[in-house]
Order: sequence, then C-alpha cells, then structure tokens
Amino acid sequence: MSYQQLEAHQRQIHRLQHLAAICGWDQATMMPEGGNDARAEAMAELEVLLHEKQTAPEVGDWIAAAEGETLSAQQQANLHEIRRHWQDARLLPADLVEALSLAGSKCEHAWRRQRKENDWAGFAPNLEEVVRLSREVARLRAEALGVRPYDAMLALYEPGMSVTKLDQVFEDLATWLPGLITEVTERQRGAAILTPVGPFPVEQQKALGLEVMGLIGFDFNHGRLDVSTHPFCGGVPTDVRLTTRYNDDEFVSSLMGIIHETGHARYEQGLPRDWLGQPAGEARSMGVHESQSLFCEMQLGHHPAFLSLIAPHIRTHFGNQPALAPANLERLYNRVEPGFIRVDADEVTYPAHVILRYELERDLMEGRIEVRDIPELWDQKMRHWLGISTAGNYRDGCMQDIHWTDGSFGYFPSYTLGAMTAAQLRFALERDLGEMGAVIEAGKLPAIFDWLKQKIWQQASFLSTDALMVQATGETLSPHWLRRHLEQRYLGR
Repeated sequence: MSYQQLEAHQRQIHRLQHLAAICGWDQATMMPEGGNDARAEAMAELEVLLHEKQTAPEVGDWIAAAEGETLSAQQQANLHEIRRHWQDARLLPADLVEALSLAGSKCEHAWRRQRKENDWAGFAPNLEEVVRLSREVARLRAEALGVRPYDAMLALYEPGMSVTKLDQVFEDLATWLPGLITEVTERQRGAAILTPVGPFPVEQQKALGLEVMGLIGFDFNHGRLDVSTHPFCGGVPTDVRLTTRYNDDEFVSSLMGIIHETGHARYEQGLPRDWLGQPAGEARSMGVHESQSLFCEMQLGHHPAFLSLIAPHIRTHFGNQPALAPANLERLYNRVEPGFIRVDADEVTYPAHVILRYELERDLMEGRIEVRDIPELWDQKMRHWLGISTAGNYRDGCMQDIHWTDGSFGYFPSYTLGAMTAAQLRFALERDLGEMGAVIEAGKLPAIFDWLKQKIWQQASFLSTDALMVQATGETLSPHWLRRHLEQRYLGR
C-alpha cells in the first residue's frame, strides 16, 4: 500500500529530525565556543538532507495513491498531515533552506555574546540577513498558498490561524488588559511581600527543580534537565531535553521556568507512542504546546494549593526563613509588576509582551518596517503597554529573545494563544474534576495530568485546533476564559 510507504518514509524523516534536535540542544548547552562554525555547517547539511527527504518526488505519487485506499480515521488524519507537511516543504528551494539555517546559527551564536554586551550595532547586521531570508520564505509561501506573507508564516506554527483572527483576539485583549494591569497593580501597591534572602546555590536550585519535576510526573528515563542561555524544551518524545538558567541571588524565576518547560515535556512524553514518527502523532500546534507549559506554570504552578505543596521542598533546600512560608510564596509568585523581560513576566502583563512582538514581526515580514526601526518601536510599545522605557537598553529590550535569530517569525502569538487555551482548559477541567485547589489538597495531582492526557496529549494532531478545543472544553478558543481567570485570581471576582 502507498500509505504504508508514506508511514515508512515519515519514520525516516523523524529519525533525521531526532538527530537535528539533539544537535541543537548540544549547541545550546554543551558545545564549546570554537565548535560553532563546524556545527552550523553540519546542521545546515542535515537541514538540506531533511528537505530533500521531505520533498522527494515519489511522495506526491504515494499521497495521490493513498487517497484512494481504505484507511482508518486516524490514518486519514495522518495522511492529511503528511500532505500538509509535504506541500509546505516543497514551497522552498534547498539553497534557501540551507542559507537560512546558516544565517540563523550565526545570528543565534553571536547573540549569546552580543546580548550580554548590549551590542545592538553588532547584532543588527546578523538579524538583517535572517530577516531578508525569512521574507523570501514568507513571499514564496504566501504566493503558493494565496495568503498574505505573515499568514504564511503563522501557518507553520498555528494551522488555521490568520492575521484577521489574531487581530480580533488582540483587539479584544486591548479593550480590557491595560485597565486590568492598572487595577491589579494599584490593588497590590504597598502589599507586604518578603523577598527570600540568598544566596541560593545552583546545585540546590537544580535539586529542588528535579524534585518538583518529579511531583509533576516528568519521566526521567526519557529526558533530562540542563542549563542554557535561554530556557527551552527540545528533543523528541522518547528523549526530551529541558533547560533553564540559574541566578545565585534568587530561585523564583528558575523554579517556575523549570515548571514551565516541564509542562512542554509532559505533553511530548504523553503523545501516543503508537504514532511516534508520524505527523498525526505530533503536537497539534505551538499554541496548544504553550497551553500545556502555561497550564503547568500559571494555572497549576501559581495556584496557592500547589505552592503549599512545594513549600516544604523549598524550605528543605533554602532554610526556614519567613519569606518561604506558603502565604508569602503566593504573594511573591502572583505579584503583578510591569517589567522588561518576557520570560520573567507575570501572567497579567505577559500578553502585552506578546502583542508587542506580534505587531513588530508582522510588520517586519510584510515590509512595513526594517530591522533598524525595531529599537525605537520597541521602546514606544513598551511605554504604551507597560509604562517603561527600553531606550538604549537593548539587552532587556529587543535583544532579549532568541526566536528571531533563527527566523522563527510567526511564533510569538502562540504564547498568548497558549495562555488563553490554558485558562479555558482549567475551567473545563474543574467542571469535570472539581476546583483545582481541592483536587491538589486531596492528593490527586495525577488526576489533573490524566485529564490533560485524555483531552489533549493523546489527541495529538488527529483533530484540528478548533475541533480539539471543542471536544476538550465544549467550545472553540475564546479570550473570555483568560479574562475570567485573571480577574478571579487577581481581583477576587
């Protein structure tokens, strides 16, 4: 059967992607400085091999033949995903794929040093090359798909999403988010919050992180935790690689960073193993992926009952100081305060960081702005949304994130789509299991993850995003549930 040939072909692609993922993890965590040029060339070569495999002429023949074969519903869904990935890959010439991989590796590697040095002048030329190549990707994809350039990039991360839909969502947020930020910060003003007193040795932070990962159900037989400049979750479902970063002066951000990445990892580890190596067995979208990490970090990790659960572990490693009491941890982790760094932002101000980046990358891809315009526009938007300025502070402004360095334009909206999805899932879960705090206090934390496994993880990409949300929550994605969650947690409504 042609369908069986397609499945075998996909397994080969998956194995090459496995190697690429581990090479990328090593580049970010273990590789010596001097190895970057050779690694970049090797990874670019691997990308070309992958591209050739993905666009092999016989794949189109197999797809056409398989469409006439008798297939199960799951096989039909897999065939749909195979066709989508094949069509996507065929839109780009191999030399463009290689050039973007090389430019991305160069830009990302230099960014590690240039960000520390606040060196926008050195960073900008590398980013300009990545943007130039990414615009070519967007143009080719847009022309083939009959959509606008940014829609073509969005489709890589959020199948079915468009600028029109995103603008509607973000316009809804814009009607209430600034007022909510102001109301919550005023409400919290003057609140007595004790700051934990360090130092907090890295080895103890790591030990704490590993313990909490265990509580959340991470499978250490199929994954590990390491350190990188920018936290991420990579690898493959059978070998998931998490990273975080540590600061001796505080442990708060690294611990929640670990919980966040563990949410990604649980999703990967919970995907259906029978479909490993097939597109339908992969995560539905980056927004759904972010929903799992943000559910883990925000809906669960910042919940008072969960903070009470992990408080004894924190005190074991860092002492019995008053700042580590559960009530203070709750105030500490749920403090709303506009800040520069997206990955450290609270969940109320976080969407503002995403909307800022969305507007910039949308306009970059569609040629309305240039790289040289980014610092000034970034500062303007930060002052508008959060009332703080990044003028001259590139390190904490437009150079803080890694995503643009490799051409991942179209990715940032996934963060807020993920936050919306996580909130909607929480209310659906509570309809089925009861209030989350009561579930945690009853010692039934695994039940929460069993629910997610049933509703999200095991569904993989067999359903569209809309269909996935309907079967899990009863409706398609709505910003209503994020607003309800934030007002409930921070204003007691």
